[in-house]
Amino acid sequence: MPPAGTEQMPIQSPCIKVCVIDPASGLCAGCGRTLAEIGRWGALSDAERASIMAGLPARMDRAGLATPEGAG
Repeated sequence: MPPAGTEQMPIQSPCIKVCVIDPASGLCAGCGRTLAEIGRWGALSDAERASIMAGLPARMDRAGLATPEGAG
């Protein structure tokens, strides 16, 4: 158990457990990330993750993928 006051916040993720890569766009049909983004998600900074997440609704819309309820 980490010392008091040093607990880390869980990494925020857009994953909704619908992990299927759309062949036309190369994006995950559930979250809209690319395989490269999914693979390096844990190594990205909070700012990098926030930047990607901010663009996901528009990215999914352009690709014709459904945006999950409440996203964006």
